[in-house]
Amino acid sequence: MNAPGPLLAVSGLSVRYGSVTAVRGVDLEIAEGEIVGIVGPNGAGKTSLVSAIAGIVKPAGGTIAFAAKPLDAIALEEVVAQGIALVPEGRHIFASLTVGENLLLGATVRRDRDGVQADIERSFETFPILGQRRRQPAGQLSGGEQQQLAIARALLSRPRLIMLDEPSLGLAPSVVDNVYALLETIAAQGITILLVEQNAERAFSLSDRIYVMNGGSFSLSGTAAEVRSDPRFDAAYFGVHLQAEAASS
Repeated sequence: MNAPGPLLAVSGLSVRYGSVTAVRGVDLEIAEGEIVGIVGPNGAGKTSLVSAIAGIVKPAGGTIAFAAKPLDAIALEEVVAQGIALVPEGRHIFASLTVGENLLLGATVRRDRDGVQADIERSFETFPILGQRRRQPAGQLSGGEQQQLAIARALLSRPRLIMLDEPSLGLAPSVVDNVYALLETIAAQGITILLVEQNAERAFSLSDRIYVMNGGSFSLSGTAAEVRSDPRFDAAYFGVHLQAEAASS
């Protein structure tokens, strides 16, 4: 019997903004239930890659398939309906809306109102602080609480794949510990995770496999243990930055 194909398959993906190429011919596969990390410095192309997968930006080339169905030419809402959710960098919660109202926005692709309400109540069990503050404006939450809200909102679409763009950015280490503990809980529920991080150590601690990205392409990949111990990691991560420093010294 043939093994099942990957849940997400990206082939030759390119993203351009005018004359600037942000992603250069990237290939990426993720199996159902995996936790895959993409690490790299600011400006490496990580956000552009997940934005293309989520349907936020249109690829300049290549293909994206989810559960063997092409995603290249469908609207953002349909990508969500297919089972992909994105927690964007900076969280993008709606500050003037209540916590509960923010959560409801995560379920806009669903039509099962009773199921949505049940899922919201379950999210308050997973994220107790959100339950305590469900009627407060989301703008009154701390940064870590807003990150929890952004994750909980994404889960309201019942995704098979959740993508998180820099979930530790701007948060205190103790708060990041809490966020990553929540991600472990989500993974234990069978949800596939694609994690984008500048903080490589955090990504190593959670991920099954790692891709190192720099200059719009992948420069190194393997299991988290393999990449962490690879002597080429620093050069792969910093890439042109190291070369530029060497040339100027």
